[in-house]
Amino acid sequence: MTSATQLSVIIPTLNEAATLPLLLAQLGQQQGIELQVIVADGGSSDGTPDIAARHGADLLRCERGRGRQMNAGVRAASAGHLLFLHADSGLDHDTQLRAALDALIAADTGAAGTAGTEDLPVAGHFALQFERSQPGHDALYRFMQAKTARNRRYTINGDQGLLIHRRHFESLGGYDDSLPILEDQRIAAKIFDQGRWLLLPGVLHTSARRFEAEGHLPRYQLMAVMMALHDAGLLEFFRAAPEVYTHQSQTGPLDLAPFRRLILRLLRARGAFGAIGVIHRCGRFTRRNAWQLAYALDLRRNDTHAPKLHAFDRYIAPLINHPPADAIAGLLIAGWFFGVLPLQRGL
Repeated sequence: MTSATQLSVIIPTLNEAATLPLLLAQLGQQQGIELQVIVADGGSSDGTPDIAARHGADLLRCERGRGRQMNAGVRAASAGHLLFLHADSGLDHDTQLRAALDALIAADTGAAGTAGTEDLPVAGHFALQFERSQPGHDALYRFMQAKTARNRRYTINGDQGLLIHRRHFESLGGYDDSLPILEDQRIAAKIFDQGRWLLLPGVLHTSARRFEAEGHLPRYQLMAVMMALHDAGLLEFFRAAPEVYTHQSQTGPLDLAPFRRLILRLLRARGAFGAIGVIHRCGRFTRRNAWQLAYALDLRRNDTHAPKLHAFDRYIAPLINHPPADAIAGLLIAGWFFGVLPLQRGL
């Protein structure tokens, strides 16, 4: 190991005084690697900047917006490799980042040495483990955690971390900050399309506080709807509903009814053909994620070999990979969200 900084860790923050100290302490305990820790703060009023300074982190005061904050952090980074973490992330052991960086460098070197793949972006992410303060919902958490290790499209999010070389990050255009959220999904999609993802050794611990505060099923359902609408291009939903992903300190029991009314209004504004197009694209998103049903059945049986998932990929996925299946899935998901879900009390 040289004395030069080997990894710049970029943490966007907004009022994270309750969670940031633990992560900064864990970063300070990492062994075998030289770190630059950058806290890109979007205007905290709870003492977060003071905490960053006390732990020796480089503090940036940025325009609010997670994508903008992380892009600003890159401009201040001195290392060739970048790691983006959320403030409520937790590391697993004291050599985790050394092992992760070694794994990424090996994968990146191997890709560069393969004909036809020269300098394709290689990016790493961790599997997740949720840290809970409430009992129950074990099956849901197990399912969400297991998905993060599958390396499949739509299952890699910002809370899993992003480890990437600066040249690859810049070749991808950095984080798209045109919307206040889902910048992680947009860069993940670029990596799927233009390069490849690597599952890094170890896990990241993350807080389950949002699920516990908002309600497990409503939050998970809204997340699925958000992803589908984003994939379908109904981006006006996110501009009209900035509260769709409020800050942690402002969370409370989640009511889906206002979001349902907003989506109906936006679909009407698009006209009949526009609305049909959105529903069809939501169906495409649903069809592409149908593998999760098979995987959930495997997890219920505690079958780590995932035979149902493999059978789905081999036999069912090719059969439903066509526009009529997307249309049927779109009608089913619309019927569920606008018809069945409102009948369930509290959702």
